[in-house]
Amino acid sequence: MHKVLFRLFFTSILVINLQNFSFGNEEHEKKDSIHNEETAVEKFNPGNFIFDHIKDNYSWHLYTYKGNHVAIPLPVILYTKTRGIGLFWSSKLAHGHTYKGFKIAHEGDYKDKIIEVNEQGEFLSRPLDISITKNVAAIMISGALLILIFVSIANSYKRREDQAPKGIQSLLEPLILFIRDDVARNSIGEKHYERYTPFLLTIFFFILINNLMGLIPIFPGGANVTGNITVTLALALFTFIITTFTGNKNYWKHIFNPPGVPWWLKLPVPLIPFIELIGVIIKPFVLMIRLFANISAGHIIVLGFFSLIFIFGNMKPVMGFAVSPISIAFTIFMSFLELLVAFIQAYVFTMLSAIYFGMATEEHHE
Repeated sequence: MHKVLFRLFFTSILVINLQNFSFGNEEHEKKDSIHNEETAVEKFNPGNFIFDHIKDNYSWHLYTYKGNHVAIPLPVILYTKTRGIGLFWSSKLAHGHTYKGFKIAHEGDYKDKIIEVNEQGEFLSRPLDISITKNVAAIMISGALLILIFVSIANSYKRREDQAPKGIQSLLEPLILFIRDDVARNSIGEKHYERYTPFLLTIFFFILINNLMGLIPIFPGGANVTGNITVTLALALFTFIITTFTGNKNYWKHIFNPPGVPWWLKLPVPLIPFIELIGVIIKPFVLMIRLFANISAGHIIVLGFFSLIFIFGNMKPVMGFAVSPISIAFTIFMSFLELLVAFIQAYVFTMLSAIYFGMATEEHHE
C-alpha cells in the first residue's frame, strides 16, 4: 500500500509540472533564443556556478543543454495591496520576463527575489512572498518520505510483534535505539528522557534525510535544505523554545541566582545573570551556524573542485582534459566525506539539543 502511495505521490508531481517545464513556454521561445545566444558566449564564472547551486530558487533546475535551461517550475504565491493575491507558475518569470506586474530582481537589495514593478519595469514594492521555493518543495518531499518510511516501520512492528526486525525496519532500528538510549537517556536522564525522545528522533532523521538528499545531484535531490540558514534557524528555534518552556525552577535559578557565586557579581550589577542569559541565546545560535556552515561548506568545496575542469578548460581545452581526472577524484573523495558529515551533523545537532534539555530539567542536588 505504501509503495503504491509513494509512486502516486511522485507521479502526480511529474504530471502536474510536466506541461509547465520552462522550456515548453512557446510565448517566450524567441526571447529565450536571444538570451541563449548571449549567455553562450559568456565565460564560465565559478562563483555564479557555485552559488546558483546552493541558493534557494523559485524553480527546480534539472540540467542545461545547448544553452537551454530545463527546470521544473514551482508555484509562486504573492500578495500586494494593489494587485491582491498573485498565483502562477515560476516559469512565467523565467529569463527576466515580467508577468502580471511581477519579476525577479537581478540586482539591488532584492536580488533574486520577486518584486512588483510598473509598466516601465521600475520597482514599486516587495510583495508578501509565500511561494513554494525549491527548498520548501524539498522539505515537503523529505517530509513525505519520512512519513511513508516510519508509518511503514510502525505497521511492521504491529504485524511482526515479538519478531526479529526485517527490511527497512532492521536498517533503521539501530539508529532509533541509538538516539533513544545513547543520546536521549544519557543526556537527559531516566526520569525525563521519554518526553523529549519523539522530538529528538524527528529532528535527527529530518536533518539526516535532507543532508543525504542534498548529495544526490538529480531530482528530487540536490536541494541545499540544511545549508539554508533560515531552515537551520527554524530548527534551532524549536530547540530553544522547548528548552525555555520546559525548564524547571532549578534551571532558572542557576541563571538568575547561580549558587556559589559571590554576591558582588550578582548585585548591584547582575553581571553573572547577564552572562548566563547571553549563553541561553548563544546556544541555539551556535546550533544554527554549525549546521548551516558545515553543510554549505561541503557543497561549496565539491562544486569548487568540479569547477576546476571548466576554469582550466577556458584557458586551454587540453588543460581541461588534463585536470579532469584529478578534479573528479577530489570531487568523489569530498562526496564520501560529505556522506560522513551528513550523519555527524545530524548526530551533533541532536546530541546538543538533548544536552540542553538535560540542563533544563536537571534536578537540584543538595
